[in-house]
Amino acid sequence: MLRQIARLGRSVPFAGGQGLALAVYADGLDTPTRAQEAGYEGVACVDDAARALELYCDLWEATRLPWVLRWCEGLLDFVLAMQGPDGRWCNFILDWEGTPNRGGRTSLAGGDFWQARALLALARASQVLNDQRIDAAVRLALPHVVTAANVPTDVRALHLRMALMLSAGDDDHGLDERLAPWCEELLGCRAGDVLMNSPDERGRPHLWAHIQEGVLADAGVRLGRDDFVGAARRSAELVFGDAVRGGFDLPRTQPYDVASAVYVMSRLADVTGSSDSATLATAARAWFDGRNRAGRPVYDREAGRVRDGVDGDGVSSHSGAESNVVGAQALFAEATALAVRLTEAEALPASLPG
Repeated sequence: MLRQIARLGRSVPFAGGQGLALAVYADGLDTPTRAQEAGYEGVACVDDAARALELYCDLWEATRLPWVLRWCEGLLDFVLAMQGPDGRWCNFILDWEGTPNRGGRTSLAGGDFWQARALLALARASQVLNDQRIDAAVRLALPHVVTAANVPTDVRALHLRMALMLSAGDDDHGLDERLAPWCEELLGCRAGDVLMNSPDERGRPHLWAHIQEGVLADAGVRLGRDDFVGAARRSAELVFGDAVRGGFDLPRTQPYDVASAVYVMSRLADVTGSSDSATLATAARAWFDGRNRAGRPVYDREAGRVRDGVDGDGVSSHSGAESNVVGAQALFAEATALAVRLTEAEALPASLPG
């Protein structure tokens, strides 16, 4: 996890002397590979950097290790550098100089996921880092989220997480009044008791980035709405229950699918005190150690890598940014213990600016 993130880390001159980003993908030899699923996309992206910033802010709060702070500051520089003057984020950089990809459809300014993840990362950073640039960037970006219509609910769940963080501070940024309406949006997009990811989704909802139930439960507590918490519990069981109990016996499972299950069940366990939810969170984490369709570990502890998933009966040999970041979030207690044992040489990119 953390060692692989260090292998994927690179400095980005465009983001200033300290800016850091993560190579999107890496093959079985840890050679970075470019994202080309929608034409040529780039070498690194805000999506991954924002998730990594959130992870390292959590680690900084837990450990106060200097090298963890270096990651926080470098990732923050990159995320801020990718925000345009109108408050919207481009997603990809085309090269390691940091040339923004302003034309690709997976990188266009203000795209749902990267706009939401960047704001969420800044909300988390504002809780643990003393950097005046964060507030200015948040204020510039928020109107694009608050006024957005027809937002897929897997994205709206990220907005809601961000709003719960920011509205708990001294300045709620006007987000307190958005909590209940955004919860209602999540509840309005469902099939029976199952919270879906978008109105157009059919059949079983995809598990990748599906965190609606966990966020809805937290919002229900904040708002004193037991009905929100109850709806979250019912949907979580239907979406994740059988999948977790069966070891995610699906044609293809990615670490983000499993990390989403861990997040949802952990939040429900904390909010409701449910031992069943806590048991499911523990069982989901076991997927990384071989409780999966392949019967083999996805997290190679000796090498320090989380593989990119299970496809059929095989485990991927590749190990990219998303897999290791969300793996560390799902196994956060282990990641924290590991961070304390790592040297700076193991935990930071091999080549950093002087």
